[in-house]
Amino acid sequence: MAGVKPTPTGSDLLTRATAGTGMASERTRLRMIARLREQGITDDVVLAAMASIPRHMFVDDGFVSRAYDDVSLPIGFAQTISQPFSVARSCELARGGRSLDLVLEIGGGCGYQAAVLGKLSREVYTIERIGALAAKARQTLSRIGAKNVKVRNADGQEAASNVVLFDAIVVAAGAAAVPQNLLQLLADGGRMVIPLGSMTEQRLTLVTRTGDTFQQQSFDAVVFVPLKSGQE
Repeated sequence: MAGVKPTPTGSDLLTRATAGTGMASERTRLRMIARLREQGITDDVVLAAMASIPRHMFVDDGFVSRAYDDVSLPIGFAQTISQPFSVARSCELARGGRSLDLVLEIGGGCGYQAAVLGKLSREVYTIERIGALAAKARQTLSRIGAKNVKVRNADGQEAASNVVLFDAIVVAAGAAAVPQNLLQLLADGGRMVIPLGSMTEQRLTLVTRTGDTFQQQSFDAVVFVPLKSGQE
């Protein structure tokens, strides 16, 4: 899309990773990046984005020591922050090596994945159905200066627009099938990433739109909380 700023190279972004001490240190985050490379993540731009986001600021104080482990962690309200690998793979598939303009996230949770997506695109809209989580995400995103991420407390399964179409949609909750309303929000050539399957067996699935045709490809086995309707 027009107006997209040039995307810095992965090596450029990696050198800008935020420095600090302890769990906030660049060294701690770069260990996570090295592990993600070993797990098969190859997009340097995605890895650089994750290196620059302080994941420990998105988890509860009691879990800070595990913030950069490859595990999901509870964030309250029976929700979790996804493990780094799931975030990295979802972002890698959604980006598809392209510069992104507008991105939609369904199931924003604490805001971590939205912050990563904000490093990969011009603007991110993230929808979280639980009001308290949306408020917390908004606060944390503001603290880290993620000005291009907009948080909305709403039901993502009812998201609709007659005007805006998205280059990428990332769904951070498991579903048995792709919600039809989200397909219509995907721009021509756009890519959606969503965990599809049952509660016990899901696959990270890439949906690519070409005109009125939607092609699905299955990737890694994952476990996500279920996609729910309603607003709290």
